[in-house]
Amino acid sequence: MGAGASAVEQSEVSKLPQYQILGGDSKFDECKGEDGKLLLSKIEDPYLKYGGSYAGDPKDTTDFKYVTFTALPAFTDAHKSLMAKTLTAELFEKLKDVKSEKGYSLSNVIMTGVVTPHLGVGATAGDESCWDTFKDLYYPIIKGWHGYDPETQTHPVDLDPSKLVFTDEQKASFNEYVVSTRIRAARNISGFALPPGATVEERAGVETVLQQAFTGLSGELAGTYYSLGTMTDEQQKFLLEKGFLFQIPTAKNLLTGAGAARSWPDNRGIFHNEAQTALCWVNEEDHCRIISMENGGDIPSVFTRFCALSDAIKGSAEANNAKLMWNEKLGFMGTCPSNLGTGLRASVMIKLPKFNELLEGSVQEDKELLDQVCAAFDLQPRGSAGEHSAAVGAKFDVSNKQRLGLSEVQLVQKMIDGVSKVIELEKMLAAGSTPADIRTKITEMKA
Repeated sequence: MGAGASAVEQSEVSKLPQYQILGGDSKFDECKGEDGKLLLSKIEDPYLKYGGSYAGDPKDTTDFKYVTFTALPAFTDAHKSLMAKTLTAELFEKLKDVKSEKGYSLSNVIMTGVVTPHLGVGATAGDESCWDTFKDLYYPIIKGWHGYDPETQTHPVDLDPSKLVFTDEQKASFNEYVVSTRIRAARNISGFALPPGATVEERAGVETVLQQAFTGLSGELAGTYYSLGTMTDEQQKFLLEKGFLFQIPTAKNLLTGAGAARSWPDNRGIFHNEAQTALCWVNEEDHCRIISMENGGDIPSVFTRFCALSDAIKGSAEANNAKLMWNEKLGFMGTCPSNLGTGLRASVMIKLPKFNELLEGSVQEDKELLDQVCAAFDLQPRGSAGEHSAAVGAKFDVSNKQRLGLSEVQLVQKMIDGVSKVIELEKMLAAGSTPADIRTKITEMKA
């Protein structure tokens, strides 16, 4: 749980993230001695399981200590991330003593992927300069995750909703099959460290800039900001019931292992408009996560609202003599390589009863049909238990897979066109077509 003492009292370790991971109060009571103290030799610290030590990091807080790695971590078969696959002993030696402009080190970059082996990316950025400082590590990860090469490609930006094509026929199909629509993306303010590397002062500064943006919203975007640390039980209950509260840090998510949950919940908050169709998360994984949503399948309406939110955040940053983190190679930059580029996830909750019947069936090839259909159109389906699972009420979350290399308009248009194809194939199954017929039709559609 810590370093520098052979036996500790409960108060010395209860605020550390490892404390809850190891079992909390019950585990401490089980292992403590007659003097009420715990011998650290009885506990394997999960944060030091794969190497490293608590060498003292300027960003350390009472509730989190960063691990410093002086040698390549002892990766195991359990480490699934692209970071673990990319970080060779040679690359580690090259970067181990390098730091970004705000002091984010290689150890900081890789920590969450080391101590949380199941993560798919396994690396974070602590400030904007990281993306250049550690590009020898990030760029292969980006290429592996997005199929995009930052060395040779550039990323376009287009937030003009008038360019979307959404025919009356598509609108009718979406209204029949789509339950709700959501578009979200991250925005980060240049000049401030990102959440994994931010100081208390920087985190407060980000919140101030964003609160100014929310205050300036008018019309259908006008709403209320709730500070996570000061909200009432009644407000928290309301936000929970609406599904508006963002993820609470746990042992299994990126936030904890990256240091992004330090001093939780200070300077974190949630904004939503009166109609509850626009939502912003402040200082969670990124400075701001903007979300536009509404019931039904009116994609242009949701995207128009999303673009207005993005413009408002940009305008507030510029009013404070700052700008959003963006460059032509990586697009909008943030904490995780998976959310670069547009960082945009456009998704629909869609009713697909016939595909769901196949997923609940016994023929393995047919259980994979929805995945195959969505993959053909660069979409990703999620059932009630995540990917590759059936859905309660046959309601699936279907979203775009790509983030980098295409503009916002292009990605939303691809989602519209792809979901239109999924609906067409669902109708074919309902009319009596077989899975084999669907596979043939996919080939024709892609030709």
